[in-house]
Amino acid sequence: MALRQPPSKGQPRTRSRDASAGGLKVRLGKSEAAVAAPATGPIRMLVADAAPTARSGVRLALENAGCSVCAEAADASAAIEGALREQPDVCLLGTDLPGDAFAAAAAISGDLPKTSVVMFAPNESDLFAALEAGACGYLTKNIDPERLATALQRVPEGEAALPRRLVATLIEEFQARERRRCSPVLSNLTGREVEVLELLSQGLKTAEIADRLFVARVTVRTHVASILRKLDVPDRQAAVRIFTEG
Repeated sequence: MALRQPPSKGQPRTRSRDASAGGLKVRLGKSEAAVAAPATGPIRMLVADAAPTARSGVRLALENAGCSVCAEAADASAAIEGALREQPDVCLLGTDLPGDAFAAAAAISGDLPKTSVVMFAPNESDLFAALEAGACGYLTKNIDPERLATALQRVPEGEAALPRRLVATLIEEFQARERRRCSPVLSNLTGREVEVLELLSQGLKTAEIADRLFVARVTVRTHVASILRKLDVPDRQAAVRIFTEG
């Protein structure tokens, strides 16, 4: 079941925007206002992963490092419920959580600004999806347990949990998107249209883009129609070619 939880009435969801270009929204760390005061006790963490053995291994590593695992979850809905109930310092969410881990990341980071979300993934392919969902970290599951604990312990202090190689990837993508944004061919597109085109270039369909951007499908179709008109191309494939070729 795909999980999309809208922001609470009267409290629109916001996302920090420490870096942005061509629709890329990335929160590399908590803002000064959102960073919790220094803890007087162990850092409290929620661990969410579909595999019980993975949760047990992470719990052991974190508790050996002096952290407190206040809740565990096996799906996205339980992760959101646990986060709202416990309000931990850090939520570690497996990207393969049933029910849409990225929707859970967006809901938690939107409703609990003092809780940091870090995604835990089998590979690096979902880095940008995680950051755009509001995560302030992205770690792969082959990380050494001691390094995992160290990386997560620093997150409440405002540090991003990103391996150095992924920081380099992030910088390269940021620069590439900035070049595309400044391209004369794409200069007539709005920021949202560039964002939709970026997601189209990743192979996402209309429904997936709507879910990712928290908008209606008809809104996505309207953006696509505007993109095709402005680029003077007949279909999405032609628009994506223009986008990827810069």
